[in-house]
Amino acid sequence: MNQVLLEKHLQLVIEANKTTNLTRITDVETARILHIEDSLAALQEMNAAPQGEYADIGSGAGYPGIPLALETQRKTTLVDSVKKKAILLEQFVEELGLSDTVSVYGGRVEELSIERPKSFSVITARAFSSLPSILELANPLLCRHGQVICYKAHVPKEEYDHAIELEKLLGMKLISDREIILSDDETYRRILVFEKEHTAKVKLPRRNGLAQKKPF
Repeated sequence: MNQVLLEKHLQLVIEANKTTNLTRITDVETARILHIEDSLAALQEMNAAPQGEYADIGSGAGYPGIPLALETQRKTTLVDSVKKKAILLEQFVEELGLSDTVSVYGGRVEELSIERPKSFSVITARAFSSLPSILELANPLLCRHGQVICYKAHVPKEEYDHAIELEKLLGMKLISDREIILSDDETYRRILVFEKEHTAKVKLPRRNGLAQKKPF
């Protein structure tokens, strides 16, 4: 059943993409690899994360949020600040019959942190922002020992080192770092998992946009 829904979601995305820019990938076979397979690349990290609610930040077309929601059956929140995308995500969720377990938050991560602090056991961020920004945005949303799973292509050494330097300040700790190649034998992915050890030593969230414009 999940495979049917994964395919249906992909078709909905490709159709919606004709009028709203959701993805640069329009070839179905390529999209199966770079959207569905890529989303499920972190399934083992999701399964290893603490039980509880899940949020996909910067969800866009619903990747990896919808595939991971289908596979794990976790209560899920898809987060996107772009109103057009949030509206489409709501349509996808309804058409896929997932409304009982999957909801959409059309707003900024910082706003969700104020409304629902410490509400999530696991967060994913795929092609969303730099590691330091992700750690800052994830901390106030996560319960203690909650985890953020970061999907990255290539992580510059400077970005990685900066994230590690900020661990104590932001209350986060790297617990897993795995590299994979997708089935096209060329697409490289690095899956990094940080766990929340304690509340950040700075007041979070900061004003909207500061995590990305002026990271610590």
